[in-house]
Amino acid sequence: MNYLEHIIADPNIMLGKPIIKGTRITVELILKKLSEGYSLDEVVADYPQLTREDIFATMEYASDVVAHEEMIRV
Repeated sequence: MNYLEHIIADPNIMLGKPIIKGTRITVELILKKLSEGYSLDEVVADYPQLTREDIFATMEYASDVVAHEEMIRV
């Protein structure tokens, strides 16, 4: 899956936070719901404009961001 087909960041929408295309639903919100124990189906039920693929793209995006994170020692 290519998460770029699902996720955009536009400085004019939600202060530039990554969102699902065509919505104002942030990657952050979806990850928060999943971390609180919501299932994929529960997230889709709460936000019917989302698809399961949008949620998988969100997780792939988060994984890619963490994979490229660097620790800087102070």
